[in-house]
Amino acid sequence: MTIGQKTWVIPEGMIPGQSLNDDPAFLSHETACILNANDSDAQLAIMLYFADREPVGPYAVTVPARRTLHLRFNDLADPAPVPRDTDYASVIRSDLPVVVQHTRLDSRHPNVALLSTMAFPAEGT
Repeated sequence: MTIGQKTWVIPEGMIPGQSLNDDPAFLSHETACILNANDSDAQLAIMLYFADREPVGPYAVTVPARRTLHLRFNDLADPAPVPRDTDYASVIRSDLPVVVQHTRLDSRHPNVALLSTMAFPAEGT
């Protein structure tokens, strides 16, 4: 059985530039939680879109077969680091159907905020 889609859109993105401390568990971040239920590795290309500049990407990511990957956008570096305190959107394309969920941890304030939502699966992919 095939699970997922090949194209996903996360129209809302912004990595807060500050965190409560340097503890990796509480570092402000954006994450794409990706499930690859296929019997083969999935090859992903991620493009980032901004309001005031040209898109950046593709970022190449592999999600192993029958595995999940919680990909922090903070860790993306090639072709360029994802800017902090900057609104962006992302389009994730995969060579195999996958499932994508979006999560943000905002720890700028002691009352830590966590947001999670499903990405938008583009039709016909």
